[in-house]
Amino acid sequence: MKRLSWLHAWLMLLPALAMLMAFTHIPALTTIWHSLFYPARGSEPEEFAGLDNYRMMLDDDVFWQALNNNLWYALVTVPASMVLALAMALWVNGKIRGRSALRLAYFTPTMLPMIAVANIWLFFYSPEIGLFNKVLGWFGVAGINWLGDTDWALPSLMLMTIWKEAGFFMIFYLAALQALDRDIYDAAALEGASRWYRFRRLTLPLLMPTTLFVLVNAVLNAFKLVDHLFILTKGGPNNASNLLLYYIYENAFSFFDANYAATLTVVLLAMLILLALLQFGVLERRIHYR
Repeated sequence: MKRLSWLHAWLMLLPALAMLMAFTHIPALTTIWHSLFYPARGSEPEEFAGLDNYRMMLDDDVFWQALNNNLWYALVTVPASMVLALAMALWVNGKIRGRSALRLAYFTPTMLPMIAVANIWLFFYSPEIGLFNKVLGWFGVAGINWLGDTDWALPSLMLMTIWKEAGFFMIFYLAALQALDRDIYDAAALEGASRWYRFRRLTLPLLMPTTLFVLVNAVLNAFKLVDHLFILTKGGPNNASNLLLYYIYENAFSFFDANYAATLTVVLLAMLILLALLQFGVLERRIHYR
């Protein structure tokens, strides 16, 4: 009987396991395998390279530039979008007029296609007719070449990302806030706890499961940006806005070096795994599940 139950359980899991293997584990193993070979030349098969592709990566200045850009991009966009999302969720969760319309307004950027968002912000950043430079002109400030200046290209991408993702993360925080037990807050109010104390000692700890979920998604999003870069900067100027995944795309589909792209992908996967372990290892201890 136990054997039949065991067999039935594995048969139920088989479709999900097959999909997981087909679209996650097998591609990952194949990528690692291809990273150990030189690119095929004509009809000749791939030649084993060992760790030469990884040594070449360590000497690649563009890789280090893209990695540095991506780390700064994540360090700015992840906490900024999360804090803004929580602030918006706390606001629209209160009893204010036009609450439904305000929630829709905050969530609207998330519903827009990514290419459409990039084209909208491309107009905002346009040096001659862009909205931002027009506003600066009203105050007598000279316009900025937002996407063509090495000092402004990456911050411009960060601003657009925060605008788009904060509304998406707000929905999760809003759902979590509405699920909190109000009796806890009533009891704290009777004890004379201030609003700030209740937020710090009640709301934030109770929202930690949601915060972990949002953090993991925000970090993943920070390392998988391609389409916005393709429309706005293409990694320029002078790789000032180039990010890891876009550099992988360039090597695979512009430079036709799939093996070096596989090498970069392995490094990116290893980084994401380490970040996930760090997130779950640190935050899991601070989470109070109900």
